[in-house]
Amino acid sequence: MCGIVGYIGPQQATPIVLDGLRKLEYRGYDSAGIATINQGKINICRAEGKLLNLEKRLLDQPLIGHPGIGHTRWATHGRPSEINAHPHYAGGFVVVHNGIIENYLDLNTSLREQGHNFSSDTDTEIIAHWIEEHYKECGDFESAVRKALGDVRGAYAVAILSEQEPDKLIVAKQGSPLVVGQGQGEFFVASDIPAMLAHTRQMIFLEDGELVVFTAEAMAITTLAGMPVQKTPKTITWSPVMAEKDGYRHFMLKEIYEQPRAIADTIAGRIREDQAEVFLEDIGLEDVFLKGLERIYIVACGTSWHAALVGKFLLEKHARIPVEVDIASEFRYRDPLVTEKTLTLLISQSGETADTLAALREAHGKAGKVLAICNVVESSIARESDGVIYTHAGPEIGVASTKAFTTQLVALYLFTLYLGDLRGNLDQQNRRTMLDALVSLPGKIEECLKLDDAIEQAAHGLMQVHDFLYLGRGNQYPIALEGALKLKEISYIHAEGYPAGEMKHGPIALIDEQLPVVVIAPHNETFDKVAANMEEVQARGGRVVSVTDQAESGLADKAEIVFVTPKIIDDLMPVLTTIPLQLLSYHIAVLKGTDVDQPRNLAKRVTVE
Repeated sequence: MCGIVGYIGPQQATPIVLDGLRKLEYRGYDSAGIATINQGKINICRAEGKLLNLEKRLLDQPLIGHPGIGHTRWATHGRPSEINAHPHYAGGFVVVHNGIIENYLDLNTSLREQGHNFSSDTDTEIIAHWIEEHYKECGDFESAVRKALGDVRGAYAVAILSEQEPDKLIVAKQGSPLVVGQGQGEFFVASDIPAMLAHTRQMIFLEDGELVVFTAEAMAITTLAGMPVQKTPKTITWSPVMAEKDGYRHFMLKEIYEQPRAIADTIAGRIREDQAEVFLEDIGLEDVFLKGLERIYIVACGTSWHAALVGKFLLEKHARIPVEVDIASEFRYRDPLVTEKTLTLLISQSGETADTLAALREAHGKAGKVLAICNVVESSIARESDGVIYTHAGPEIGVASTKAFTTQLVALYLFTLYLGDLRGNLDQQNRRTMLDALVSLPGKIEECLKLDDAIEQAAHGLMQVHDFLYLGRGNQYPIALEGALKLKEISYIHAEGYPAGEMKHGPIALIDEQLPVVVIAPHNETFDKVAANMEEVQARGGRVVSVTDQAESGLADKAEIVFVTPKIIDDLMPVLTTIPLQLLSYHIAVLKGTDVDQPRNLAKRVTVE
């Protein structure tokens, strides 16, 4: 949630900070603001709504000077408004902040008793006032920040400027992501990598409890207590153009079309076809531990949880090990039975999801091992896990996850092959069959994308409905959930996903001539049963939209619309059936005129609980 950008160096700060905020729009926000220092004085410009409103304000109220900090806010404390927009100022100090201050009320009360007045409803403003209070005692910017943050409980990433010491920028992290970009005679800081890629690829990923003091010439990284910390910059291989629309109307559509490349990159260097072997270079877990596993928990949120459900089918089928799938926010509170023979497998695109990170720490607290599937190198979850399988989707800017989801499915497939081989449950011939199918997958997705025009045409006849039902069976049930979620997220149409076999246990009561039912029906062992569900929908006047993998399937007389994907083995079919559902959601949303890349009330990363 939210986005922080900071700059210190010889250039004017505002253009750099504003451009960085544009690159972070995908995180979701309801207001934005920038602060710079010019001739020792802090100047602030803020606006409610989109960045365009801030840009218009800056035309009338230019901010010159450096250093500078900026922020896009997603409301937690206090309603969306200009007065609650960041940055927040008090006593010569200005702050931008991501996270939630848990002891906000106690600190607020204490400050009011000392005569402080507040101009906003946010928890962030108290940080500026608290720094001001400590500065009165010590007369030193850095010491005042350390003391103030020492009094704060909760999650935060902060960037702070001071009129008293205008040549410095201080940032700190506890529970919210913050990345430093190292340039030539200048430094950048941001909540995420894309904000800085146009300026540098040398990134330093801060850990919880770390604080950085910048001048234009140098930076000093320490713990909050003041102990020096040595860090080596990581070179990011993403190019700036990867985070641009590249001619597509929306980031979401671009990312749907990037899936063949993203999946090929996730596979690259990890298989040896002649020996039918899988290599997972950063798995970080000993063979003896994996062979002795008694249970796997797969833990995730949102779209990643749907990937986890597919992973359960794969791992139980081919590695022959019990798998439980948990929503991260529930896992940490139910006292899970984690032991030394348990693996907790976390799935997170960003590697910063607050509930998933808490689940990681819950598993570690019970002496369990943790493996992460993650897209962002050096993210918090990746760093704290015992091992990691990186997807190579590249930056995903659209809030609705597309290429991250399908690369997660591929990562789960690779792990299944690896574990099934290690535990002796997959012989070489079966592995070769599965790997041959995997190698063909990017090309099959290219074929799926050729359905785009037909799907767009179909969307015209579906855009006015108020409800959808999605049905799938076996490993297609999670895809029904994912299809319904995509439609909800970006078109604001109510949609539900159900196991097809459960249709008669409630959802059938909803079916009438106004309700489209999307049925995922590849030709596998459950095809005849799912086709019978379609007949039941049709008999009640419902509108059937089918996704199948065989044109001569006999579904033409059971469905109003049929989308035919290429054929592939059943274990990888969820990847292919996902593509038409992504495109259907996209085109319905475009026709309805919603904000596809930044749907209302949603953020790309949920970094607070």
